[in-house]
Amino acid sequence: MGFHETFKALSDPIRRDILTYLKNGEVSVGEISDQFNVSKATISHHLSILKKADLVYEHKEKNFIYYGLNTSVFEELSLWVTQFMKGQDK
Repeated sequence: MGFHETFKALSDPIRRDILTYLKNGEVSVGEISDQFNVSKATISHHLSILKKADLVYEHKEKNFIYYGLNTSVFEELSLWVTQFMKGQDK
């Protein structure tokens, strides 16, 4: 995925909060939903956008779906942003 999808996904505060919640490891959809005062359908929509942007991955275990951060996308984004910081202290 390109940066367009990444930045679109990052533009929403709920999606950013979901990413922050996931930084400590994989979490089930139910646990994510419990953290927010929105419907489960809304959380599912946000997770779908984050997944489309490759910011999160999912895996199924029995009757549960777990989400985790795809750190490689964050590393790529960090490298891209860092290029604008080099030479700024001159």
